[in-house]
Amino acid sequence: MTHSPTILVFDSGLGGLTVLREVVAARPDAHYVYVADDAFFPYGHHGEDEIIARVVPLMGELIGTHDPDLVVIACNTASTLVLSHLRAAYSLPFVGTVPAIKPACAQSKSRRVSVLGTRGTVKREYTRALIRDFAQGCEVTLVGSPELASLAERELGGHPISDGDILAELTPCFVGDPADADARTDTVVLACTHYPLLLDRMKKLAPWAVAWIDPAPAIARRVSDLLGAQAAGTGQSRAEMIFTSNRTHGLEATLAPFFGGRALA
Repeated sequence: MTHSPTILVFDSGLGGLTVLREVVAARPDAHYVYVADDAFFPYGHHGEDEIIARVVPLMGELIGTHDPDLVVIACNTASTLVLSHLRAAYSLPFVGTVPAIKPACAQSKSRRVSVLGTRGTVKREYTRALIRDFAQGCEVTLVGSPELASLAERELGGHPISDGDILAELTPCFVGDPADADARTDTVVLACTHYPLLLDRMKKLAPWAVAWIDPAPAIARRVSDLLGAQAAGTGQSRAEMIFTSNRTHGLEATLAPFFGGRALA
């Protein structure tokens, strides 16, 4: 691919910015279109059939408008439900976001891993199949957070959220004897792209230190592999931010770092 590729990054809200940030770092030559489906946020509050019926035709509209070379579904809930439908309906490459259970269990020393996701993601058969296939003898605790994605959206939007609200969502991830490092959770999978937005605060609030597994770097590597070599001599490309609600966000200064400092159209 000798031209500057167009990458469309799709999420239910602003969580996919954590994936976008890594993809931009890996592929500075690309044009970026970020779509936040905030008119339907949060996906975790909708039924599976509703999400499929929403995302598949919406993606067709976005592809028709922006003609991307590749689409990143930067949302665990959407990926675990809709990815197969999108690949069947449209011919371009899709890169999804799924709970990083395999690498988490491979690195855990205590063999206790927690998966922190939305209620929809942790109850889905897709997630349970990943545990059956890749747990490697680990005890895996599934934690469905009802509010953490919304808390992350609020904080990124400049609205204060309390430590207590975050800790209430986080506490169920920490299982076992707090005094025995060999008998307690040592790894937490961030199975929602919103959660890394709060990672610094979660690290401070955690009752003990754990490894936090964010799939974004692996997604960026996959995107770069699929696109092939970067175009030589390509300058910084444009970026566009779209909210399906058509709301005016006023967050340019906050969002620009996720786009590598690009001005947003």
